[in-house]
Amino acid sequence: MAYISPALNVMMAAARKAGRHLVRDLGELENLQVSMKGPADFVSSADTRTERILIEELTRTRPGYGFLSEESGVIEGKDKTHRFIIDPIDGTTNFLHGIPHFAISIALEREGQIVTALVYNPATDDMFVAEKGHGAFLNDKRMRVAARKTLNTALVATGIPFQGHGDVARFDAELNAVMPNVAGIRRFGAASLDLAYVAAGRFDAFWERDLSAWDIAAGVLLVREAQGVVSDLTGGANMLDNGTILAANDPLHPVLLKMLKAAK
Repeated sequence: MAYISPALNVMMAAARKAGRHLVRDLGELENLQVSMKGPADFVSSADTRTERILIEELTRTRPGYGFLSEESGVIEGKDKTHRFIIDPIDGTTNFLHGIPHFAISIALEREGQIVTALVYNPATDDMFVAEKGHGAFLNDKRMRVAARKTLNTALVATGIPFQGHGDVARFDAELNAVMPNVAGIRRFGAASLDLAYVAAGRFDAFWERDLSAWDIAAGVLLVREAQGVVSDLTGGANMLDNGTILAANDPLHPVLLKMLKAAK
């Protein structure tokens, strides 16, 4: 059974409340207002409403906490030691195409450290949670990263550059380095769920560049609490700042890191 702190309980309630609206929206996509923030970068009325619900619910129970959110950016709180890092819909493009693979992602940061994490897919009702020092869980079942020790049996997830985003040549080099050595590559379009799937042992590893803190903050803790290894693509711990990430189990992480660093 997952350890559920008061903070995680609040986060779960907020995610479920916001998620109910998203499930209804998924069946009525033609009624959503959609605009573009940039090339192939969409924001819908569902994104903004979900963010509003999350911020309202979390503020009601944790007044003074700050926020870092995809749509609103930085919201300063009176309590400078705590903030929530939120992605109201990770996988917006999936969501807007009726693909039920998207998530609400919430991480609680205390004095610069992620201590509580939640990734919730309302379409499947999969709730991935973690508390620092207390393990990671999927719907009350403890998660562990996969135990595979060789790349030739590994299923690896990644993110692919798209219109106006990412370095295509660099990705091609990395893909060409990894693909011949693994059992398969997947691109599902929601980094928070990719990391949650690594934590759950569904994927053996995940790497990507050009991410934002709200894409990965919760997922980093999920993987670590599932006994996995997470770093940026230099091998350091600056994922939230430089937007690069590699997550895997202990045997596969150093092998993949070396391979990606050597890719030209």
